Amino acid sequence: MTLKDQLQVVPANAEAAFIPPPETTKAKAADTGPTLEEAIARNETLTEKIDALDAILAKPLSEILGDREKAEEAALAWDRFGAMWMLSQRAIRRVALDLAAQLGVSEEEVVARAMTNANAVLNGADEVDLGGTIAPAQLQHIARHGAFLRKQFRTG
Repeated sequence: MTLKDQLQVVPANAEAAFIPPPETTKAKAADTGPTLEEAIARNETLTEKIDALDAILAKPLSEILGDREKAEEAALAWDRFGAMWMLSQRAIRRVALDLAAQLGVSEEEVVARAMTNANAVLNGADEVDLGGTIAPAQLQHIARHGAFLRKQFRTG
């Protein structure tokens, strides 16, 4: 605070009212900035980011572009896999509904059975390998993602 902040100049007009000096607000702890520990942690984080960027920029441009191309190829492969999976799911669903209609079973019953079977697999109650079409590795893969998959097959 400066001396000027502490002085109150009263106008020469005697009829003028006295105006008290404005109250100076003390700086709050939150306004003082980060603590030393927070500043050190932020500095370390920023240093790590700069080091990572330096490592990338130290590579030749051809290598950087090669990594990008590999990532694009991997993304395209996953996108194609997703399309294949969706196609197979729709085809199998159509077959199931056509067979169910031939047997006089409603679509609701087919969906209910599918949900029951999915939950049985997720809960480890279905160890049937379906004549060799489901490998143990596939069941292990399903188990690794069980929490996510349970959300997809939640009933009601």
